[in-house]
Amino acid sequence: MKIVIVGASGTMGQYLAKALEKENHEIIRASRSSTDVQVDTASTQSIEEMFAKIGAFDALISTAGPTFVGPWKNLTDQTFRIGMEGKMMGQINLVLIGQHYINPKGSFTLITGALTHEPQINFANASAANGAVEGFVRAASIELQNGIRINAVSPTVIENSPQYFPYFPGEIPTTMRQMEFGFKKSLFGAITGQIIKP
Repeated sequence: MKIVIVGASGTMGQYLAKALEKENHEIIRASRSSTDVQVDTASTQSIEEMFAKIGAFDALISTAGPTFVGPWKNLTDQTFRIGMEGKMMGQINLVLIGQHYINPKGSFTLITGALTHEPQINFANASAANGAVEGFVRAASIELQNGIRINAVSPTVIENSPQYFPYFPGEIPTTMRQMEFGFKKSLFGAITGQIIKP
């Protein structure tokens, strides 16, 4: 399969790219700093240019999505838009634009997180963005054409990001293998419109 990974320079993206390459899939790495294809998901023009360069593909994984992390007192219209334009609209636009390039029976897999239903201090922006993306996934699944599927993977804090552990007291981290198999369930299974919790 020809699989596009958006956010390929991040912790999850790097891991997934290596894991899927071992299974002989063609991996296209996309991020702001990628050597394959550079993309800024906050820019529809940049997303259009990415897909025009890549051409037809079989699946897209998104592990990208900046949000504002910080105290409630620092939330303003401007800081809140970081998550809305980054994690929410960035991922939504990957699908809205990407649907015109993806092969029939292809799949989109977006990233959300446990913060959707289990909010933590300093993460109100991420919780809101996650919830919006999950609503989009469910709605898009009943309207996408040509057998195209869409799901989201929703881990809690992942084991390879210990810098975030203090923000998630009492949470058992999602292992990288659990995260990997959550994405594989979406990639290679038959489900659509689902929120996969590894």
